[in-house]
Amino acid sequence: MAVDLSQNEWDEQLAKDDNAIVLDVRTEEEVEEGHLPNMQHIDIRQGQGFLDAVGALDKSKNYYVYCRSGARSAQACTLMNQMGFETTYNLEGGIMNYEGPIEQS
Repeated sequence: MAVDLSQNEWDEQLAKDDNAIVLDVRTEEEVEEGHLPNMQHIDIRQGQGFLDAVGALDKSKNYYVYCRSGARSAQACTLMNQMGFETTYNLEGGIMNYEGPIEQS
């Protein structure tokens, strides 16, 4: 089941999670404007392409999923849970409200 995390919870939990994958589900254009460090990018708007790419991921990992505002990442978490991913976290408010380090592509 997906869990919504505030930025503080996200940062604290991610810092001590050795099994974490950060997943950005925004569009390519959004990613080019800035993204979280060490993320993997799979655009949720690709439909079946998104499902195929996510289906190839390791289901034993913990996924920290974000988008611009938190809506698409919540949807991605739900889809991932339906596909058998047990641990997904959604960044509340998305990258718009994130105050940590942002990298440029």
